[in-house]
Formats: sequence, structure tokens, C-alpha cells
Amino acid sequence: MGQFLERLRYFTREREPFAAGWGELRTEARQWEDGYRNRWSHDKVVRSTHGVNCTGSCGWKIHVKQGVVTWEIQQTDYPRTREGVPNHEPRGCARGASYSWYLYSANRLKYPMVRGRLIKRWRELRQTLAPVEAWAALMNPAEGAEYKAMRGLGGFVRARWDEALELVAAANIHTIEQYGPDRIAGFTPIPAMSMVSYAAGARYISLIGGSMLSFYDWYCDLPAASPQVWGDQTDVPESADWFNSGFIMAWGSNVPQTRTPDAHFFTEARYNGTRIVGVSPDYSEVAKLSDIWLHPKQGTDGAMAMAMVHVILREFFIDRPVPYFQDYGRRFTDLPMLVTLRRDGARWVPDRYLRASDFDGALGTPEHADWKTVGLDADGRPVAPRGSMGFHWADHHGADHGKWNLDEKAVDGRDIALSLTEIERSDAVLDVAFPYFGGVVNEHYTANAQDEVLLRKVPARRLATRAGEVMVATVFDLLCAHHGVDRGLGGACAKGYEDNVPYTPAWQERITGTPAAQVIEVARGFADNAEKTQGRSMVIIGSGMNHWFHQDVAYRAIINLLMLCGTVGQSGGGWAHYTGQEAVRPEVGWSTLAFALDWVRPPRQMAGTDFFYLHSDQWRYETVGMADLLSPLADRSRQTGSLVDCSVRAQRMGWLPSAPQLDKNPLQVAREAAAAGVDAKAYVVDALQSGRLALACEDPDHPANFPRNLFVWRSNLLGSSGKGHEYFLKHFLGTRDGLQGQDLGAQGGQKPLEVRWRDPAPEGKLDLVVTLDFRMSTTALYSDVVLPTASWYEKQDLSSTDMHPFINPFTAAVDPVYESRSDWEIYKAIARKFSELATGRLGREQDVVLRPILHDSAGEMAQPFEVADWKKGQCPLVPGVTGPDVVVVERDYPATYDRFTALGPLLDSLGSGSHGLQWDNAPEVAALAALNQTVTAGPARGRPRIDSDIDACETILMLDPVSNGALSVRGFEALSAHTGREHAHLAADRAREKFRFRDLQAQPKKAITAPTWSGLMSEEVSYSGHYIHVHESVPWHTLTGRQHFYLDHPWIRDYGEAFALYRPPLDTRSVKAVLGQKPNGNPEIALNFLTPHQKWGIHSTYTDNLIMLTLSRGGPIVWLSEVDAHKVGIADNDWIECFNANGALTARAVVSQRVQEGMCMMYHAQEKIVNVPGSEITGMRGGIHNSVTRILLKPTQMIGGCAQLSWKFNYYGPVGNDRDGFVVVCKMVPIDWMDHVQRAARERELGATSAGART
Repeated sequence: MGQFLERLRYFTREREPFAAGWGELRTEARQWEDGYRNRWSHDKVVRSTHGVNCTGSCGWKIHVKQGVVTWEIQQTDYPRTREGVPNHEPRGCARGASYSWYLYSANRLKYPMVRGRLIKRWRELRQTLAPVEAWAALMNPAEGAEYKAMRGLGGFVRARWDEALELVAAANIHTIEQYGPDRIAGFTPIPAMSMVSYAAGARYISLIGGSMLSFYDWYCDLPAASPQVWGDQTDVPESADWFNSGFIMAWGSNVPQTRTPDAHFFTEARYNGTRIVGVSPDYSEVAKLSDIWLHPKQGTDGAMAMAMVHVILREFFIDRPVPYFQDYGRRFTDLPMLVTLRRDGARWVPDRYLRASDFDGALGTPEHADWKTVGLDADGRPVAPRGSMGFHWADHHGADHGKWNLDEKAVDGRDIALSLTEIERSDAVLDVAFPYFGGVVNEHYTANAQDEVLLRKVPARRLATRAGEVMVATVFDLLCAHHGVDRGLGGACAKGYEDNVPYTPAWQERITGTPAAQVIEVARGFADNAEKTQGRSMVIIGSGMNHWFHQDVAYRAIINLLMLCGTVGQSGGGWAHYTGQEAVRPEVGWSTLAFALDWVRPPRQMAGTDFFYLHSDQWRYETVGMADLLSPLADRSRQTGSLVDCSVRAQRMGWLPSAPQLDKNPLQVAREAAAAGVDAKAYVVDALQSGRLALACEDPDHPANFPRNLFVWRSNLLGSSGKGHEYFLKHFLGTRDGLQGQDLGAQGGQKPLEVRWRDPAPEGKLDLVVTLDFRMSTTALYSDVVLPTASWYEKQDLSSTDMHPFINPFTAAVDPVYESRSDWEIYKAIARKFSELATGRLGREQDVVLRPILHDSAGEMAQPFEVADWKKGQCPLVPGVTGPDVVVVERDYPATYDRFTALGPLLDSLGSGSHGLQWDNAPEVAALAALNQTVTAGPARGRPRIDSDIDACETILMLDPVSNGALSVRGFEALSAHTGREHAHLAADRAREKFRFRDLQAQPKKAITAPTWSGLMSEEVSYSGHYIHVHESVPWHTLTGRQHFYLDHPWIRDYGEAFALYRPPLDTRSVKAVLGQKPNGNPEIALNFLTPHQKWGIHSTYTDNLIMLTLSRGGPIVWLSEVDAHKVGIADNDWIECFNANGALTARAVVSQRVQEGMCMMYHAQEKIVNVPGSEITGMRGGIHNSVTRILLKPTQMIGGCAQLSWKFNYYGPVGNDRDGFVVVCKMVPIDWMDHVQRAARERELGATSAGART
């Protein structure tokens, strides 16, 4: 009332004017400020972060008032970096500052939701049937097809938690009983962004025997070149190390836009005098901050990199050998290793590395001599230098134990200096043939026609071996010849940079459009800086390069620059690959928890890209053949069929994992073996060789081999990452799709040789899709059960990133809203219900698991020379050598919940480890028992509890060397046993540290230097990958123990990629079949379709956030060049359609001069649920960016069983590339929002309901 009376007195209030009447002084109440003050007031502040794969892992202060999050702001209390280097803060971005919008928005999932037709029928069946029987009845084909057809069309019904959990658990049990546990799969990405959330689902799925799908390769964030060159995956410098560099090339990485929290280091480096070169086809944010902007035509970067290598070899190795570069190359790369030359008519072809086993007496080191490479010492004598893989896996009691190091010594201890070149003492100069792909014709790219086989002069040595005399050459001599560097040997080589000879600057200009002078300037500057600073030249690289089909060879060309200039392993140098938040700092502790390694080993794991390619039936539509990929030097009889045939062979030979694994329930296989009184391994081997058993991948369209249940959490799998979206809808889900192409059967194309073709193709393979999310994403819309999960401000968890060395906490600032629960609590509840329903149906079961030949295990020494396929009679099936290993695992299904919530006994007996190292965990198990307390009853009695998410965090931290100093020292002692060198000093100063979760909530903590990572966590040196290899003489996990310019494998040679080289973008043949087929009167144009990371979202998160939508154009957009837009009459903001044989999407056009002609860009990833009109092509609502993509598998990324070319989860495997494709772009005529279609459908549904009610 007082405020009301105060307002009535407004006009009678005394006023005192000032400033000549322009102002007045008056007395009044200030209640009007209450609204503002209340908006920003708070009663507590909590530290948390965001789990969104943005690589930031930024600390945020979450302000809470009366149990409601009111706002968030950046934390500014990170531990300092080190003297002379800027600190990490400020960290954060506009996206993070708007996250709290999600908590209370209409997009927030509030309750468990189940597809209406599914839950209706489930409830009917449950009235008379037990849960598992009810699900079995639902699996009647007619019943299943009905609810599957409604996926993506809405119709969700709110369900009770107990009801939803029962349905899910019953489906899992029925699937295990009927088909096998490997028919259950789980997908979730990037554990670094929320480790406990990832671990929750992975632990449940691993305990019941399901298959966890890899994500790093599927996202195409995995750079296959990293394991190929280093035997390690993406160990990169922290962002603060940019400041230490003298020369940075930002190549395909738009740092200011996609690495917002760390971009300040980029600009601060410029102020520090660092020279910046931006490489991007469009005028991106990074181009604006660069001293030089190179803009090669998209997809041709590899040609430019090859030319830079040519310049560096010419000027810094041949004309003026730089001592630092020479020494680095000799000690830390394979440049001095010898490669045998195979005669091919009048020419010679590089073959395999010379091995110690090729010599009588194996050069004094017979153990694993097939895996020891050979060089020549200063006197020209062959020697097997230490460090190669044969030394890594030496017997602990053998003569070679403790000699896996990079000391310049021979086996007998004498000092050696390996020779880079034999040009001065060659026995002959040979014509050596190299494949050339730069002349491949593609109508959308400029080819540089040359002979498809390049003959180069190479100095060679003749050596006597057990098989007779062989001709050999060093990798360095071959590398120079391959690049056309003139060394005075004659033949076809470049006399100068202006010659159009592969791979000169002039040659690349015809392909990339980049002036030769610029390439020379940048290459020269990069190497000159590296010489002066001892390697402080760096390449920041990312998705702009990594998402192409031939990304691995293009990456290797750039890595060659880094290795030649001695930058890898040096602070301020090397490669900085950032495409996702990949660095799970406490990786050992996390993986132990996530994959239930404390209870069962091995877990079932599957290569995600291969899984989706196979089971979404994208292989049935393959347009790329072997002829498009093979080298002109290959024996084509060895590589026949199609890409899916390569996948099947790789799985059969144990190179890749399988899921599902066998064409029979693995529990039944174990029962049959037991009934026959035969060891399960011997039983499976005999059954496979006789044909009684087969791999499921050989007949993926048979119902017995379908994946049946899929869990998705922390991911928009069917939206932002689902390459081949429309294929997923048709074959995986069985719902409406916009697919425009026909399969090979309908086209009369060549069908696979190894895979059984079935007609008609199956639709709706998955019986159940369960998604956990806090928002109704595209994936949630296509799911059957959607469970509301806690947001990042409502749970306890851990986060880490490549960009800084800290471990950050998630803290529950408020309780989960509505009926949402944390991922840990949801999966714990599923495990409880599963155990309850499994009792009396499933007990202690023997499960036959097929394990691929794994990297970082002695098994990677499986196949040293030639490829042999047991099914073709080329060799016997030997598990773990010529095929997958066969392991029997015991599952205790009624005890699933008890095992989920307790730490298992395998840590007591087997310990844990990483990279082939093992260490004891007894002290940590005892510490966790004291910290978390122990289970008092049941199957896990006496074991440490992991009941809550905080218990899970403590378990991860206790079991990992980066957060437990004593464990790190123990790990380095285990490493010393292999190397014969002392390494414990690297962690000795932090041996007493043990991180606790509450410590992190007070302030993020810098990880401890550990043997699980190759960099140093130090107050003196910024973290940089491979630092320990260079400065501690620890070998890389490769065949030679060194960094590889040359890759030795028959498949690699068949595809022409033993050396890095330029391969033009692939012709995916996706547009010709649809050009002009559905005209609307407007002209059409074919453009390369790119999907770079965006400014207004992190993948699809935030693209449905109202705040972020107002900063962009409020829906899907595609960027076009002004030139291309003018050709087809498209103006800025017009509605356009992009389509090809894979599908169609609708979006607004952004016409911009920053985009090059011939390409268009749709930022990744824009949801199909916001502001999307109907498609003229499909007749349905316009698609998502992945509607016009399709998976393409690269055979060389399927290789396994051979040193660093061996599979490991998220380490190596086929990647989900998506940038080689083209789309037809056309302006839309009518803009149909399809409201009438939805209205008519709803009216029909209501009419049917009413009619049913009347009867």
C-alpha cells in the first residue's frame, strides 16, 4: 500500500532542478530496483562445468536462489600456468553463459516418455503376462512394425519410472535369452566431457555382455594418421603451449570460433611475436587473425603439404643439411630404417622393412626378430637398433628385456649412429616406382595429369640375407625420390620449384590454386623458425582437414613437415589436433569403472563406423569400388569385391571387432561346447572352420544377426552424428525416410562377395531404442523410450580436456528438476530391475567373446609380413594370430546390480594398466574400501562400494596415475622395466598427492605426470604430446619404436599409401542420378557440401536454445558463395533445398563473399526440429545435415594385427568421413510448413479413436 500511495504523490513531490533544468533532484523510494536486485541475488554459488564436447571444460560459478539456478558466470581461479605464460582464464563463451536456459525451458525433458503405441500395447500385455513374456509377445513382427513406423512422428506418452525401467529391463533379458547379449549395444561419446555419465551406461552394458560402440572414429574426430605415425592417439599440447611457439599454422582449425575459451592464447602468441598462417578455403575467423591466409581449394590441402615437404627437403636437407634436423630424424624417426626393394619388371617397388629375422643369427637378437627393423651404422653394417616392437615385448627373463629404448646403441651395447642416406656408398642407383593419384579425373576438381606410376632414381645397397641378396634403401632416400627432389642422380625430378613435377610448389598450384610463391615462403619460414628455436614450430589442425575420405594421407603429409623439422615432442612445436574433447586425463581409472574391468575381462567393444555402416545397410548402396582406390602398382587379384567385403575380411582375421559376433547366441555356443565336453575356444575354431558357425557380419540382414536393443545417452546419434541419416531411418529404425537412391540390387550393380545379399532389405532392425537426455533432441524423437536425465548443474561428475591439464568437477547446484535423474542413478535403477527380472531366467552364464587383436598388447605381433585369410585356406585359424581370440567370460546376471555398485575383485588379482604396462592396485582397493565403505551383504560383500556418483568419481581418481601420485610412480617403475631407464623421477615430486572429489570442487587440479600420457605436467614446461619420447628416450608404440614416414603393410601398399601423398577428394557419385529429376522451375547447381563446426552451438546442443537462435538466423542455414548464388538466382535468406541420392534438407541461404565458389557449408549441427519447412524432393519435413551424407569406409583403416596398425577402442578403425560428397542446390518455390499434413494426420487419429470409443 505504501508503494501505491507513493505513486499517487508523484506529481506533488518536491523537486529541485539543476544543470539549467536538464536534471532534477527528488526524494523517492527505490522499490523499482527490487526486480533487478532479485534477478541477480543468490543464496549460494557452486562450481560446475559443461559436458558438451566443446573442448573447453570451463569452470563456471552457478548462482542459486531458493533452489533455482538464476545465472552463471565464468570461474576465474584456475591454477596459474607457469612463469612467463598467460593464465588459462578467462574461459567460457556465450553458449556456456546461456546453458541455464535449458533447465527450465519447454525443451526440457521432465518425465519418462514412451512411444504411445508401444506403451499402450505393453500395458495391455502386462495385464496377463510377466514382463519378459510381455516383451516377447510384443516382438511379433506385426506388433513391432506398427510402433517402429511411428518413430520420429511424435506420439510420446508419459510413463512412470518403474514402468519404463521394467520395459527396458525385460527387453534386455528377452534379447539375451533369444539372441545373445552382443545384440545389445550402447553408444555415448566423449567420456572426457562427463566421465561418470559415460561410465554409468558403459558399466551396465559391459556387465551384461553388450557391445559398447566407439565414437571417436564414428565422429571422424579420430585422425587415423596419429596411430599410423605414432602408435598413439591424439596426444596434443595444451593451449597455453601455443604461446611458446614461434610459428603456427592453423590448418583446417578455426580456433577463434570453435575453441573460444582458449582463443586468447592464439592472439597473445601474436603479441609475443609468433607468426601465424591460416589455412582455410573460406575466409574464416582464423583467417582474420593470420599474417598469411592460404586458401587452397577445399579437399586439396594434401597437395599443398606435399609441396612444402619438397621445399624443406630441398633447402634444409639437401642444399644445406641442418644438424638439428639430421640428428632428430636419425634418432626419433624411421628415416634411417631400410626398406627392401622388390623387382617389378624393369623397375623396383618399395616393399617392406628389412627385419633382423632376414639375417643369419638375426643380427644377435633372435627373440621376436620379425618385429625388429634394421638400419646401417656409420660403417655401413646392418644393425637392429633398440626401440623396435620386438624389444617392447621381450621376455622378462630374456636377453633383450630392458632394451626397449631410444638410446643410440646396438643390442650388444656398442654405440651406433644410424645412416640417413646411402647416396655416397650405394651399390646401385635404381629406378623405383611410386604411385601417383594427382591425375585422377574428377569433374569438380582440377587434376594435374602425370604418369600414374612415377619412376625416380634411388641410391640402393645390396645386402646378403638368408633369402639371398636383396636391394634396400633408407626411408630418407626413398622419401627424397618420392618428392621429386633433384639429388644429381638423373631421371625425372624437379630441377626447380617452377617445374610441374610432383610434388613441387608449381605442381600444387594447378591443383589447389595457391600461389607457389606463398607455399615456398611459408614452408621456408616454418623450417627456418624450427631450426633457430630447436623445433618450436606448430600446426594446429582440425576437422577442416580430418573429415575427408583421404584424411589420413593428407594428415601424414603435414606430420612429415613436423617430423622433418624436429618439432614433435618439443614445447611450442608439434601438431595440435583438436576436433573434440578427447583427453580423458584419468583414463585408466575411468576405463576400469566404465567397462567393468574390475568384474569381467575382456569387455565387448565395437568399431562404431563399421557397426553403423553394416547395420544401417549403407553397404547395399555403395558407389565406390576398389578400382577407385587401388594403387596402379597393386596386384588387384588380392583386393576384390567391395568395401564391405574388406570389412568382413578384417573382422574374420581378427583385425576389427564384430557386433553381433557370431550367427548364434554366444551363451548357446558356450552351452554346446560344454555339452560336447570341448574347450570353448577349440569348439569355436572347429565350428568356424567347418562352417557350422559363421560371423554375423557375413549375413547382416538375417534377423538372427540384427542388433536388437540400442542405448543412446549424452549423444544426438541419429541427428548430429548419424552419417547416412535417411539410411538409419529406413533400415535401422523402420520409419519414414527421404532416401532417393536405389540399392545395388535394384540398380543391377555389383554385389559384395563376402556378404550374403537378401531381398527385400530389412527395415526396422532395432526392437528398442532407449535415449537418456535432458532435451528432446532429434535422437529422442526417434526413440522408443526417453528417460529424463540430470543436466550438468544437477549431478556430480568429472571433466577434462586436451586444451588444459586440469581435472574439473561437475557439482549438483540444484536437485534434478521434475522427475529427471542422473545417468548414474538411471543405469543403477535399470541394473536393479534387470537383476530382479533375471532371477530364475538367467543365472551364472558362460559367454563366448571374440576379442580382436589389440594394440598395446603382445598380440599386435600377430602378422608380420603377408596377409593370410583362414577362410580361404591360406592358413589355419589360430585365435589371436590369424583370427579373433576366443575368450569365455562368466556373467552373473542376477548379481548385475550388486556388481554395478561395487568394485570387483579382478583389481586384486590382475591389477590395471595402460599401453602394455601393468601395476598392482592393492593399496588403492584398500583405500577405496576405507573411503567409500564396503558392501555389507550379497554377492559383492566386502567389496568397496560405488553406490553414488561421488563414489564413482572417487573410484576414478583413486585408480588413476594422473590423480594418484603413488600410482604414477608405480607405473613409471613398470615402464622402466621395459626401457632399462629410470623414469620414476617424473612423478616423484607428487608421489604423495591423491586427488579427492572435494578437492576439485574447491579448485581444479593439474594432472600428475603419468605413463599413460606422453607429455609432462610441469611447472616449467607446458604440456606437449610426445615430450617424454624425445626427452626420456621412451620409444613410440610403433613397429620401429620411432615416428613413421613409411608404413609397412601389404594393404597399405596395395592402396598406394606407404608414403604420404596427395589423393584428390573421392567422387561419391551422389548427384548425377538426381540432377533435373524433380525440377521445380528453378536452376540447379552441384556444390561440395561441408559441415564445419559452428559459432551458435556445440554440435546440436544450443541449436534449439532460444538465446543462441536469436544470435543466428533462428533455424537451419547453408552458406553459399556470391558467385554460385548468382548462377542459380538465390538471394540471401531465400529458402533453398540441398539434395542428392542420400536424401534432402531445407534451409535458408546465407550468401557470402567469404565462401569460395564450388562449395557450400552447413554448420554442424543444426537440429531438424527447429524452423524446418517441408521438402519438395521428399514430400516430408526437410531433413538434417546428415540427410545428404552416407558412410564410406576406407580399407586401410581396417588393418589390424600388425604393430601400431592394430585395433583398440577409439584408437584405430574406419572413420565416418563426410566431406567428399556433393549436393544439388536449388531455390525452393512454395514454402510448405506442412501444418495441414500434421493436422490431417491428427484428425484421422482422433477420428479413429472416437470411432473406437463409440463401438
